[in-house]
Amino acid sequence: MLKMLIMGPAGAGKGTMSELIASNFKVAHISSGDMFREEIKHQTHLGLQAKSYITQGLLVPDEVTIQMVGNRLKKDDCQNGYLLDGFPRSLAQAEAIEDFNINAVINLQIDEHLLVDRIVFRRICQQCGTIYNIKLNPIENAEICPKCCGKLYQRNDDTYEKLMVRLESYREETKPVIDYYRQKGIVYDVDAGQTIDDVYKQIESILKNVAEEETK
Repeated sequence: MLKMLIMGPAGAGKGTMSELIASNFKVAHISSGDMFREEIKHQTHLGLQAKSYITQGLLVPDEVTIQMVGNRLKKDDCQNGYLLDGFPRSLAQAEAIEDFNINAVINLQIDEHLLVDRIVFRRICQQCGTIYNIKLNPIENAEICPKCCGKLYQRNDDTYEKLMVRLESYREETKPVIDYYRQKGIVYDVDAGQTIDDVYKQIESILKNVAEEETK
């Protein structure tokens, strides 16, 4: 059974790859953000605890997040495998789920210059939500959506300055986690600067090999 993590900085393609992995390997995709929203929506005890921190602009403590993930992984849709996205974010979190026996960590790596191009030149249509990149895939008018003629906008955190802050934070958070799993021999580095098809082919090959090893 595949019990996986996917890691990578903003813009590396975690969301796209997670959807493809979950669909093709028939595993549950567990995004930490979605999990928080679901718990808060249903006003569970853990959800209310998380909300109390989030509304103050504070990080949700490890013990709350860990318990939430533990409960989520016990649900029926995780019995055939799962893909964790956005968790663990700290060494303490990684150590806390040791008993779940993670067997593959997909580490999306990408050149910083390409990452800047992907994020800083990203534009989103206010009307239909279509995402464009006005540098990597130029369109006739960088302010108007060619699909619906809606206005294109740049997200507040899609600036160079904010991206640099996010990247530094990501490096500080994830290096101990990746080192922890690399010592276990289960980190698989993937070049996320390729086309979507080529990135997924590399991931698919890795996961098929892991799945085969698990059945031996």
